[in-house]
Amino acid sequence: MLDFIYYPVSFILWCWHWVFGHVFGDASAVSWALGIVFLVFTLRGILYKPTVKQVRSMRKMQEFAPEIKKLQAKYKNDKQKLQQEMAKLQQQHGVNPLGGCLPMLLQIPVFLGLFHVLREFKPGKTMNYFFDEQGVASYIDADLFGARLGNWITQPAVELANFDVSRGAIIAVAVPLMIAASILTHLTARHSVARQNPEQATPQTAIMNKLTLYMFPLGVLIGGFFFPIGLLLYWLSNNGWTLAQQHFVYRKIDAEEAEKKAVVIEKRSALAPKPGQKPVQKKGPTPAKPVEKTDTADTADTAAETGADSTEPPAANGTSGTEIPGLISDRSRKKSGRKNR
Repeated sequence: MLDFIYYPVSFILWCWHWVFGHVFGDASAVSWALGIVFLVFTLRGILYKPTVKQVRSMRKMQEFAPEIKKLQAKYKNDKQKLQQEMAKLQQQHGVNPLGGCLPMLLQIPVFLGLFHVLREFKPGKTMNYFFDEQGVASYIDADLFGARLGNWITQPAVELANFDVSRGAIIAVAVPLMIAASILTHLTARHSVARQNPEQATPQTAIMNKLTLYMFPLGVLIGGFFFPIGLLLYWLSNNGWTLAQQHFVYRKIDAEEAEKKAVVIEKRSALAPKPGQKPVQKKGPTPAKPVEKTDTADTADTAAETGADSTEPPAANGTSGTEIPGLISDRSRKKSGRKNR
């Protein structure tokens, strides 16, 4: 029914076992343990980019947490309207709440697939998806400090007899793995809760924080009694990867945000006046002076009169030809004398 999950999971495990089998041997428990660990690293590496998007989405939601608080206070009695307004607000800020759940949701089928594949390594089986009879026998014979990777603490005694192992050997190997996986689950949840914005906290958030901090690690510890040792290795390596990835991704995002803030501060300081310097006011363009218009007719008359005066010939006696009021010129005297004769 779920072969589309079982076959890819078994194929990735087969590839890594083939790689480490050339180093430590096919029947070595170290080869199988490293194969399971690197199966986790392969899948988590594929989910790295969606995980980074999830973290960025959570950081964006923290930025507009005050707006969420206002909506919750405004529509506290109308949950349907609150959901609509929340969806609009998330759309405005480009946040997809389902995108944050994607990495976690994709890990669930992988966990179930690996759980089924490891449980199918049973004595007498000739095939287990991508593993042939030799591969099945190699897994069954892999000895890890007296226990087999396919054993679990509450396994029936009849099945333990088929593996030829004691329950005490299984407990000695499984319990430390259970405790380590539980501690890493708590540390991962604690690191995630510490990054939350207090302004965004709600009663539901407080309940979820308690579940992730205490109930989930307790669930890993109790579930370890029913999980095969190989699956405990998967859980341990998966939580170890998650914790390391959180530190790396958060530091990277914090450095990016600090760089952006530094650029903004640098621009502001460059535009701001230096200490002791008076602010300089920008002067606008000086208006052009209006040109005084003169009457062209007056100008022409003046030029004509000036030209007439300047072109008048000088008098014969060497005096100027300009008439002086009250005096009679020599020409007028001569004309009058001729008329009298």
